[in-house]
Amino acid sequence: MLNKKITVQDIADELGISRNTVSKALNNTGTLADATKSKIIKKAMEMGYKQFAYVNSASSISSNISVNKEIALFTHSMPNSSHFGSHLLSGFEEKISNQGYRLPMYVIRDNELNSLTLPSNFNPETVDGIICIELFDKKYSQLICELGIPTLFVDSPSNHNSSPVNADILLMENYHSIYRITKSLINNNKTNIGFVGDIFHCESFYERWKGYRSALLDSEIPLHNNNCILEDDKKPYMDPEWLGNKIIELPVLPDAFICANDFIAINVIKALKHKNISVPDDILICGFDNSIESKIIEPHLTTVSIPSYEMGDIAANLLLSRIDNPSIPYRTMHVRTSVKFRESTGNILT
Repeated sequence: MLNKKITVQDIADELGISRNTVSKALNNTGTLADATKSKIIKKAMEMGYKQFAYVNSASSISSNISVNKEIALFTHSMPNSSHFGSHLLSGFEEKISNQGYRLPMYVIRDNELNSLTLPSNFNPETVDGIICIELFDKKYSQLICELGIPTLFVDSPSNHNSSPVNADILLMENYHSIYRITKSLINNNKTNIGFVGDIFHCESFYERWKGYRSALLDSEIPLHNNNCILEDDKKPYMDPEWLGNKIIELPVLPDAFICANDFIAINVIKALKHKNISVPDDILICGFDNSIESKIIEPHLTTVSIPSYEMGDIAANLLLSRIDNPSIPYRTMHVRTSVKFRESTGNILT
């Protein structure tokens, strides 16, 4: 039984709910109550489902390692299997479990964000460190930092008009990769380039925006927001119909769109197809994350690859060193990424 591969149906049977409901929670699709989503993800972790499999394997490491220390995982939206954070957590879990730490997970619900309250089952006195992933609310992040527990943010709230959080921050390299893509487009005579995404959603999105903006300014191309879609992330960026209407409302169809991540880019491609606009013949599209979907969508998506699993090991080293020496200065680290040019940008020269 221990070697049995856990399926979505197994989790559904265990909880007495539908397979479709479990799938929505694990893939972060559809609409589910926060309590239901949290219950499903916790059960998936307990049962060792896919990206959570290493959590349970920690107990079989070595009998002479006592797993009685805790690093808490705080997240507002648990990364699904195609999100870079899922692979990062695998690397992170492997490293900390070898040091005798377990990783309890706390999914922060909207009501907890709004009321600035910690999860009821979280006991700060039993926790040695905290890792935050997909948690970008500034006030809630400050609340966590005020606990006085060594904390690491993987990505963080945007710092565009404030100081960084008082914690260590680990980011993928965003600025230079998007700068390079944008300059490649410009060098191939694509000068009307738009950006799609909430640039203040998180620090990584803002750094990608800055890379795009700097490439335009360095090429003496004026920055015009009217060829961008920059609404806040409360808008339905995952809805191709909404995106298609926003694109049609632009004064002129851009030569290319730089999208804040792959999921936005993929929905932009779908939106354009619905409007009979061809990629890459009529417009070029770029994303970020090198998700599984970026290699499946037609045309295949130009994107940026993140060394996710290796970032997990780096994240563990950062947090463990903070636990060992809480007084060291706060650090912000970027891990180098690599551009993947594919069919969605046509035959541009890189």
